[in-house]
Amino acid sequence: MRNLFHAVYYWVNVMTWVRLLVWLATKLDIKGRDRIPRRGALILASNHLNVADPGVLTALTPRRIVWMSKQELFDIPVIGVLYHLFGCIPVRRSEGDLRALRLSQEALRRGLVLGMFPEGTRSGESGLGLGEPGTALIAMRTKTPIMPVAIWGTAGVTLPRAFFQRTTVNVVFGEPFYLPRPERLTKGAVEDGAATIMRRIAELLPERYRGVYAGGQPQAPEAKERMR
Repeated sequence: MRNLFHAVYYWVNVMTWVRLLVWLATKLDIKGRDRIPRRGALILASNHLNVADPGVLTALTPRRIVWMSKQELFDIPVIGVLYHLFGCIPVRRSEGDLRALRLSQEALRRGLVLGMFPEGTRSGESGLGLGEPGTALIAMRTKTPIMPVAIWGTAGVTLPRAFFQRTTVNVVFGEPFYLPRPERLTKGAVEDGAATIMRRIAELLPERYRGVYAGGQPQAPEAKERMR
């Protein structure tokens, strides 16, 4: 019953004010949306520039997304309640959050789309940072396909200014793919999987947003600074 409530609440809000706000505040350039599978478990993995990213991706995706979001957002009065009502999964980023892992796996078992930002934080105009292992770990444990997504332009989306000067936002949905599942799920295998996910996202982004993945292989942040 709780899952049904979250689904109804999600679609009532997405079909009304979420899509309206995105339409009023942005001019969208979308590519590859037809690649989104119409059913079945899916992990949507995107870069993260601005707080507007989840709203834009939610408005554009024709399926319900269960977002994994940092615990701090759930602790904000009123706003935290809305995150709960949307069915988002709180994640304690400073520790191995087994509850978040269990809830994410449950969402995928129900055939939903799990929304994740593999960097674990916003990268802003500096471009992609190193990917955290969480997305790869969940994908490999559940044998779920990953859809890489690139979004840029949202850095200019600030309310209420965006209502008077609509910002062009670009979104590219890539081809879904599976990470190979080794016999033993080792730390090294998960790290390799995380790097693969980030490279797939980087390939969809303009060069300036690829950050440490600009050369195809992740570079240490200090090496990136020396190259500038």
